[in-house]
Amino acid sequence: MQLVPRQGGELAAGGPAEQFTEMWLANRRLSEHTRAAYRRDVAVWLAWCAEREVDPLRVSFLDVNAYARGLESQNLAPATVARKLSGLSSWYDFLVKVRAIDANPVAGADRPYVSRDHSATLGLSPEEVDALLERAREAGLRHHAVMTILADLGLRVGELVGLDLADLGWERGHRTVRFVGKGGKQRRRALTPGASAALDAYLAERGDEDGPMFLTSTGGRLDRHAVFRLMRRLAVEAGIPEADRLSPHSLRHAFATTARAEGIPLEDVQDAMGHADPRTTRRYDRDRMNLDRDPAYMIAAARARRAGG
Repeated sequence: MQLVPRQGGELAAGGPAEQFTEMWLANRRLSEHTRAAYRRDVAVWLAWCAEREVDPLRVSFLDVNAYARGLESQNLAPATVARKLSGLSSWYDFLVKVRAIDANPVAGADRPYVSRDHSATLGLSPEEVDALLERAREAGLRHHAVMTILADLGLRVGELVGLDLADLGWERGHRTVRFVGKGGKQRRRALTPGASAALDAYLAERGDEDGPMFLTSTGGRLDRHAVFRLMRRLAVEAGIPEADRLSPHSLRHAFATTARAEGIPLEDVQDAMGHADPRTTRRYDRDRMNLDRDPAYMIAAARARRAGG
């Protein structure tokens, strides 16, 4: 489909703007969750333009700035606003590539600063994770398997709910699970003995029919919203403080923090979590500012050993 601006610059893609957005998304390696988020973000932007009778093909960075300030006035977190603008920038980059416009107006916009050293997600202590898993074990086989895999592997919730029974396997003596990670990357992780046992107990109840690994009571695929609700309910029942602020991502944070506290090298944690940038992994490590880990102690100890030798 050839994409050209209509007379006067109005967006045309041989049909509604939504068709154009789908073409853009089809050319990106994205999870379904990310596709849905980008789709919503572009739709909100187009609605904003329509309300103000602004042609989205002729906007400038000033229009994007006005839009961003409007988002901020809704008390959205800077990271949320930055994410929405990032998706919009990708959309305009695609428009540039297909020669519908000459330049990306988001490129010159004033985006909110987002610190790589901060994450708004509330983490969990190892003891709180233990309490959550114990409550999940008491609540049911599926609940226990879901929470144990999230805790032991640090998976994103979208990676978990996307698992199929066929994704289980073995590699060099390790029980493994394969999944599609962020950016559409095929990944494989080893199941811990605890996660494997919890999963096997659930599968004995579920049956060995092909299809989604985690099923609802009606036989459909468990979705992220159900896992989110389950996480908070179990946290409340386990007596974890601020349970209403927790999310499945809290277990991912706990995975990174605990791994680093146990001395796992940063690069190994980065690989396990599927991060392209080690700075992203460090943001998840809530214990990284612990003065007990200050390299100065190791350097001083080494100097003392040399002097004593």
